[in-house]
Amino acid sequence: MPSRRSLLLGGVALGGAAALLSMRPSKLGAGGHNDYFTNLNNVLRRNGEGRPTMIIDLDALDHNIREVRRALGGRDLRIVAKSVPSTSLIDYVSNLAGSNKLMAFHEPFLGAVGNQQSDILFGKPMPVAAAAKFYDRPALKSFDPATQLQWLIDTPERLVQYSSLAKTKNLRMRINIELDVGLHRGGVHDPIILQQMLKTIQETPQLTFDGLMGYDPHVVKMPELIVGQQEEFQQVQRRYQSMLDVALGSGASSRDTNKLTLNAAGSPTYTLWGDVEGIANELSIGSGFVKPLDFDLLSLANHRPALYIATPVLKSFAGTWTAGADWVGQAQSLWDPNRARTIFVYGGYWQAKPVSPEGLVSNPLFGRSSNQEMLNASDAVDVKVDDYVFYRPTQSESVMLQFGEILGVREGQIEHRWNPFAWA
Repeated sequence: MPSRRSLLLGGVALGGAAALLSMRPSKLGAGGHNDYFTNLNNVLRRNGEGRPTMIIDLDALDHNIREVRRALGGRDLRIVAKSVPSTSLIDYVSNLAGSNKLMAFHEPFLGAVGNQQSDILFGKPMPVAAAAKFYDRPALKSFDPATQLQWLIDTPERLVQYSSLAKTKNLRMRINIELDVGLHRGGVHDPIILQQMLKTIQETPQLTFDGLMGYDPHVVKMPELIVGQQEEFQQVQRRYQSMLDVALGSGASSRDTNKLTLNAAGSPTYTLWGDVEGIANELSIGSGFVKPLDFDLLSLANHRPALYIATPVLKSFAGTWTAGADWVGQAQSLWDPNRARTIFVYGGYWQAKPVSPEGLVSNPLFGRSSNQEMLNASDAVDVKVDDYVFYRPTQSESVMLQFGEILGVREGQIEHRWNPFAWA
């Protein structure tokens, strides 16, 4: 395993399509795809539905799950539901990873993940109206929010709102307090404020203090010339420990930290925590399971890309043409060999970048389109109508909700068809 110092040397590991394609055989097949994407193209031509499709490479997913288990350092895993937003996909990850702990970010999604086995922590503070809406909905079958759900609270003011809600509706609510360990996106960093909040919880019989959460993705993105990343990670640990000491000394909780949820990390930084003793007893991971493009980080160098958008080619022809000024497009194709061909795909304008065939680029004169995206390519890219173009999403959480069924593919076969969460 790389040293922590090497993991902390920020930024992108290899960068975009180059990182992906360096992991695949270089031999190019029909249409300019390498062997890997030629295989996926054939799968979709045989069994696809002729529309933009989200694909998960199950072998890569399994590899990433094994990497997570290996690097946890004895801590529990909390699966970030928004990054793998499908009940069946979460079940798949949960079964292989051996964890029933989830992190939720959207109140309506609780209906999809709340079950008898779930242990759920909110990953962001919910407006009290959202919390009230949850309790106004029909109760989830075999899910007890009083024992299985922790609400994240970031300020004394929000805590007072939740205290009032709990009293008004006679609810028992578990409270986890968000810490600012250096990201500066909110949360508590003042020990006096934390003591005040813990006192409010103690004085409200309907509330219990159940732990702390400190999210630290900024560590691997800190410019070394400004703040050393190793030094910042040590500061993160000190900030977390100091607030934990306040909580343990307040009388608001047991001094047995195993009885508290002490959550830390995220996909960018979870590998850094493996050698750290104490402090956090669980780590959150989501995007690391599927490794979208924004997670091509040195800290995730052992993870493999597992998530792709595949979309059919609607039109493919030689040259580049620009409406109202054909000569401009022709000049483009003469000047730049990567604009020798034009391809229009089904859909587009996603938070994603095309990765196969290699060398596809959008055309700034024609512009972007979510209906029929125009891409240019060299003469070596001989994709035909009904072939597929493959993109890597830059993130997973919202992009995976846009395509209907998610196809789990292994060894040239569609092994799973999973439905994403429904916004409701």
